[in-house]
Amino acid sequence: MLSFLPSAILMPFSFLLFSLNLAVIGSIITIGGLLKWLIRINAFHQILYRPMHFFYRLWALNNYLIIMLFNRVDWQITGCEQLNKDSWYLLIANHQSWLDIIVLSHLTNKYTAEPKYFLKESLKRIPFLGVGCWALDMPFMKRYSKSFLAKNPHLKGQDIIATRKSCQSFKQHPTTVINFVEGTRFTQVKQQRNPVYSHLLPPKAGGIAFTLATLGTQFDKILNVTILYPDTSYHIMKDVLKGRLTRVIIKVEAIEINDSLIGDYSNDSTFKSHFQQWLNAIWRKKNSTIKHLSH
Repeated sequence: MLSFLPSAILMPFSFLLFSLNLAVIGSIITIGGLLKWLIRINAFHQILYRPMHFFYRLWALNNYLIIMLFNRVDWQITGCEQLNKDSWYLLIANHQSWLDIIVLSHLTNKYTAEPKYFLKESLKRIPFLGVGCWALDMPFMKRYSKSFLAKNPHLKGQDIIATRKSCQSFKQHPTTVINFVEGTRFTQVKQQRNPVYSHLLPPKAGGIAFTLATLGTQFDKILNVTILYPDTSYHIMKDVLKGRLTRVIIKVEAIEINDSLIGDYSNDSTFKSHFQQWLNAIWRKKNSTIKHLSH
């Protein structure tokens, strides 16, 4: 709507609106989180669930409206015809930008149950966002290098414990568990360090394997989501703030869950190899899709 204005005008105003949306909604959700922490009664937590997630969905809607206020965007969303808000989904997606979280929040707002992101531990320190996500029961994961774990073996497996604990809480309400399986945002520099795929980073299988092991029979489908911003520069979020986002492509592929995807990833080497091969095949197909849509 206002994309005709100079970027020097659009950028500070759009940034301000995004920040206000996060601050106001994040503060409200944080109050709910503090109540949960003070009153540790499960029945009370269930009462808070719907209003807290209402405000999360309001945050997602506001973000969409801000994007559309400052950008002229063509949303090309396919594959959502059979999705519903009463089902459990495990959503895996490629990761390029902070915008991915806003885009997936918009997608789940329209088509699925409440989203729960697997987040990096460092995000807890971001004002409003960190405490708000904690209040919404989103799991925070600590990533340790092999060398660090060799020096601190007592920390090995802590991410698995956190995954299983979080997944147990997801059984009470329909949930869309979201995992950026690359573990970090894609950049050309990161891709060149491990050039297995031309448009993606290698996927990390452990997190979704443990999620499936815990909730596998409860998930209705795995949603393989491919996100692409074909007309943007390297700095995607900056383009959004400047009113330069013109096209968002979201392709959703629903994958059936069978017994071959549920097993002991830690101790069964045969299952681990099979699961990695399955995920790598999905990633090769996703890479081809992105390569095709980028031209």
